[in-house]
Amino acid sequence: MDALAALPTYMHLSPAQAEARATAKAAAAEGERDPRAWEAAQQFEAQFVSTLLQSMFKGLDDEDNPFGGGQGESMFRSLLVDQYGQQMARSGGVGLADDVYREMLKMQEVSQ
Repeated sequence: MDALAALPTYMHLSPAQAEARATAKAAAAEGERDPRAWEAAQQFEAQFVSTLLQSMFKGLDDEDNPFGGGQGESMFRSLLVDQYGQQMARSGGVGLADDVYREMLKMQEVSQ
């Protein structure tokens, strides 16, 4: 079952976005992506997602939690959130990597 078909109609992509995403997925399946550009796009998306997730943990107080990890937990929380962002980007992310990759290729074409 197509994942897009399971989404409500208000969450569907525009025809241009759907076509671009399908083209990017087809290129990935055929191995036509530039590996360095794709890696950079995924790293960008991972950093973006990590930044979004950091704000989720800002309101937590370690002292209020009976099982809080104290200083160690607050020191390593940013590393954990970075790993969350990287894992989310590797497993499909929010779709930002496809758009960034496409824009990187456009900029390369213009500069050549």
